[in-house]
Amino acid sequence: MRRSATATLGLGAVFTVLALTACSSHTEPADASAVSSAPAHRADSTPSASAPLSSAKLNQRLLNESDLGEGYTRKPKAPRRSHDFAVIGCPALEKLGGDTATGAGVDFTRKAKVSFAYTGSSTSEVSEELYSDSAAKLSKGIGTVFGAMLSCPSYQVTSGSTVVDMGTEKTAAPDLGDEQWSQLLTFSAGGQPSIVKQTAIRTGNILVIVSGSPGLVDAHLDKALAKARTAH
Repeated sequence: MRRSATATLGLGAVFTVLALTACSSHTEPADASAVSSAPAHRADSTPSASAPLSSAKLNQRLLNESDLGEGYTRKPKAPRRSHDFAVIGCPALEKLGGDTATGAGVDFTRKAKVSFAYTGSSTSEVSEELYSDSAAKLSKGIGTVFGAMLSCPSYQVTSGSTVVDMGTEKTAAPDLGDEQWSQLLTFSAGGQPSIVKQTAIRTGNILVIVSGSPGLVDAHLDKALAKARTAH
């Protein structure tokens, strides 16, 4: 078991899970050794050589309640907290967390995030994260993340007194953008099993990640990508 003082994108999906079980955390993505499950690059409408967008511009491109429709409420931004977290039973994720602490990782400092609660037939959640950097850094970083998580079909994550039993399974990603990644995370905390879907799309120098209830991710991914590409 190896602890990391700095949360990375490698644990971003895990912290989404922890958020759904009443634990929140600030996440920072890291760029480590490349392990990508993405298909070959293809042409896209967003030029990959353009300068990265500022965090302010990324915030303008996030989904909002009017984009999603009725029944969605924006969740307050969680305060930054330094969690003493640990990954148990997944060496690749343990190593990924440690890379940032040792200086081997590169953070994507240009980022924006929003989360929504949806009260339809049941209460569900969906969150969106946007990052901007060079196409190569985004591809390498997110490819490493998904590769590490998918290398461990089952493991545990602890944060404070919360222990989450995790399972990870690759799932088909839609043919959007330049590169695509998608996975299903099954988790159980306190005996309550749940499923979170996480889909990432790289379009040029922008990385779009939508996480949450599988149905909500599928319903809003196209909207998230289209707005992320929109110039302001």
